[in-house]
Amino acid sequence: MDTGRQRERDLDDLVAIAQRIGTAMESVIDGKADAIRLALTVLLAEGHLLIEDVPGVGKTMLAKALARSIDCTVRRVQFTPDLLPSDVTGVSAYNQERRDFEFKPGPVFANIVVGDEINRASPKTQSALLESMEERQVTVDGTTYLLESPFMVIATQNPVEMEGTYPLPEAQRDRFTARISIGYPTAAAELEMLETHGSSSPLDQLKPVATATDVRALILAVRGVLVSAPVKQYIIALANATRKAPELRLGASPRAALHLLRASRARAALAGRDYVIPDDVQALAAPVLTHRLLPTTEAIYDGRLPEQVVIKLISDLPLPRA
Repeated sequence: MDTGRQRERDLDDLVAIAQRIGTAMESVIDGKADAIRLALTVLLAEGHLLIEDVPGVGKTMLAKALARSIDCTVRRVQFTPDLLPSDVTGVSAYNQERRDFEFKPGPVFANIVVGDEINRASPKTQSALLESMEERQVTVDGTTYLLESPFMVIATQNPVEMEGTYPLPEAQRDRFTARISIGYPTAAAELEMLETHGSSSPLDQLKPVATATDVRALILAVRGVLVSAPVKQYIIALANATRKAPELRLGASPRAALHLLRASRARAALAGRDYVIPDDVQALAAPVLTHRLLPTTEAIYDGRLPEQVVIKLISDLPLPRA
């Protein structure tokens, strides 16, 4: 009983802190509650977020709003074609006084790393994030440096059709827990934006409402959310269905299934539940899976997007038994 009460208190604290962060972000981002909730879900799932959309819809603003709502270390990297991997991870420089090489950490050594327009850098530079995103460590000149928790990469990118962009490698895309699109605001939200953002940036008034210690405690609480065997089997069945779908030439990886499990735990916790239900999996399947899937040439010509394939697979897949 005591364990149950403690779990309830942990979930209550989690929901309260998450609501504070969400409210702070909504003061900056108008009319995008779903995108804000998904960003919080990815944070508590110990994942990384990819924000893909056309220029000017608030991708970087969303990333900065989440970063400023938490009192932790934040570094921003502007990805450009001439950016080098050492500009991201850090470099060993010779110290004249000590007569020895000294490691100077790069911007990846932060709790939240905001990568702006990540697909404008070369694939070689993009790959500098591979080790840090998966293993929470950086290896430079044969020495491995561990990254502090929490660690989250929030990357923005323009659609591949835009000029001056490089497509993200499959290994890079697979390390992002979820991808979201901001989309254009409603007329009312855009009018509100003109009223409030026209004279000053709302980020200037945004103050932290949580600490890195709070986030670490929330992550531990999310890890304790229960996932029944039927729900785990449902996640595996969905991943297997993408691998067999005739419209896809590359299905979901085992890492994708693991990310879907973690994100479902976080979504359940944000809803105040200590257990995952199939609705959590279904709600997160599209943002977690679709950016990893590659359609066949025939599917591209027919206009069948990976999002539509995932929605159809969910409708065809039988729900797990209670």
